[in-house]
Amino acid sequence: MSAPYSARVTDFLQADPQRLLEILSLANARSYRTNETQQLRAWDVSIAVLQNALRKVAIAASWRLILEFPMRRLGRRIDALLITPRGPWVLEFKTGATTLTHADRRQVEDYALDLQDFHAGSRTTPIVPILVATDAVLRPVAWPLFLAGAAEVIDASASTLAALLLELWERVPAPAAPLDVDAWEHAPYRPVPGIIDAACTLYDQHGVADIAAARADAINLSTTTDAILETVQRAKDTHLHIILFITGIPGAGKTLCGLNAVFGAGRQTNATFLTGNPTLVHVLREALARDHAQGDRGAMRAARQRTKVSIQALPAFRDHYVQRSDAPAEHVAVIDEAQRAWSRDHAVRKSVDRPVPLSNSEPAHLLEIMGRHLDWAVIVCLIGNGQEIHDGEGGLAEWGVALSEQHKFIALAAPATLTATEARQRLQMLPGMSVLDALHLEIPMRSLRNNAASAWVDAVLQGTLADARAIAETRGPVPFRMTRSLADMRNHLRGAARGNRRSGLVASSGAKRLRADGLGSELPHMDANAVARWFLDHWPEDVRASDALEQVATEFSCQGLELDHVGLCWGGDLIRTDRWCVRGFVGTRWTHPQGAEAIANRINTYRVLLTRARYETVIFIPVGDACDPTRDPAELDAIAAYLEACGAQPLVLEPMAAVPLQALLI
Repeated sequence: MSAPYSARVTDFLQADPQRLLEILSLANARSYRTNETQQLRAWDVSIAVLQNALRKVAIAASWRLILEFPMRRLGRRIDALLITPRGPWVLEFKTGATTLTHADRRQVEDYALDLQDFHAGSRTTPIVPILVATDAVLRPVAWPLFLAGAAEVIDASASTLAALLLELWERVPAPAAPLDVDAWEHAPYRPVPGIIDAACTLYDQHGVADIAAARADAINLSTTTDAILETVQRAKDTHLHIILFITGIPGAGKTLCGLNAVFGAGRQTNATFLTGNPTLVHVLREALARDHAQGDRGAMRAARQRTKVSIQALPAFRDHYVQRSDAPAEHVAVIDEAQRAWSRDHAVRKSVDRPVPLSNSEPAHLLEIMGRHLDWAVIVCLIGNGQEIHDGEGGLAEWGVALSEQHKFIALAAPATLTATEARQRLQMLPGMSVLDALHLEIPMRSLRNNAASAWVDAVLQGTLADARAIAETRGPVPFRMTRSLADMRNHLRGAARGNRRSGLVASSGAKRLRADGLGSELPHMDANAVARWFLDHWPEDVRASDALEQVATEFSCQGLELDHVGLCWGGDLIRTDRWCVRGFVGTRWTHPQGAEAIANRINTYRVLLTRARYETVIFIPVGDACDPTRDPAELDAIAAYLEACGAQPLVLEPMAAVPLQALLI
């Protein structure tokens, strides 16, 4: 997807503004949903401001100007890009604006960060974000240092832009080799979207190809997505009932594949995304509604209602059809974290006093419900081993039992489903089942700085120190830092999460004694509004947002979702001796659970927490208190020593880690 207009500045200055408006308007109508009249007015002012300013900057004649450069990760466009021999300068126009807001600053800074992270032509030069509030009266510019990467936001107005560009040219250091201004826009731009950005892009009828990954080996994602869509078409054409089991490491893109099946194939087949994770339901629904309503409060209610069809809470879907006999409206059901479905014993016991009692396991009920379609149906089971955190989760074995008791669905499965070491996560070989390599996602997509992060976490939690250390030394540095200071962690996270990148604190629900360190405010994961605010809003406008770094999200709040920078607060519920020891806090003391499932679930909790970050995880381990037997310093020191031996690097605060004062001013 290319920009609708790109030319040398000298050609831009000679261009007819009306012709430019026609070009931009045509591109807008084809690809975006913005209001045409409002957008035309904004372009008209922006073009005039740019032409007036650039006529006064003689050195700019040979630069390249790109208008409406598409940012696929964000589903948005950069108003204007000046490609200079000293680097790209990002201009965001707020026409008629007299003030500068936090949201405006985050927007233009996020554009610069996106180029820094994902555009191959922008990795060795400063990227300067410029916020142009056309009618603002500004303070003198606080000039930042211009190093490689995204600089701090610089303010401008219509009257100051020309002088600012001239002085900026003098201040940005000349590189050893000037940037090729004509080749820049043809350099690879391969963004990796977060799950929320990806959902919004897919919902807006763009496919996986429009949100391409940053690494060439991520073709794995497209292969699995194609396999799902081809199976849906096959089932529809040949009147079959098919169930697919998709496996993958944490952060490999399972949810993205599932959403694409719903928002892609689902346009014709009536598909739904089912999850037993209420926070994922809340956040995705609200994010899609906000994005689709485009700030129109009157449209929010309708937008929220539409998203309820595409993304549903699995328990509500299950109960609705258990007490009915008709086939569901949807022919395709994508089940997130399907290995977490309830076993038969747990389902019967858990629902005995509920309005809709269950008579079988969740897999059996879901197979029966989707099997009511007489023509065809597809169930897509997304399997994330090591993510089980609740009692009664039956695993893949429960799906095997349910499938063996009925003969309507043909099974297609990833190889890993048959070889899992844990019995409850192993699928039995079923009659007529096909094993397909394409159904396994092995390329990590979430961790942008090091694709060995997931393997390192596995080694750490398995207690294989030598393996973890080897990963850190040969494939590192791994994106994990460690500190004993909560204040240092907060300072680092606040400085690291620039633009619209998000930071947040997470902790195990069993880490009860973190309260003594001031971490007693837990995000209520069943409160839909609270969860949506935490993941979607921003500090300082809203102190309830994740990057206020006040409320701690537990594994129940953050599973299936992600943050850019994570502060993991390690509790006394998982300590280290010669092995990992799981504990529960009851009354005034720690207890030791004996059940294998409870122990596995607690270790899985820390796997969930350690794999939430796209960029980096900072691990805070309290120092404890020798006078408090529930916070033994020696136990906490042992955790820190083990993680350091595994390769977690000490957190060292850099001089620029704190939030710049300018960024806090409106």
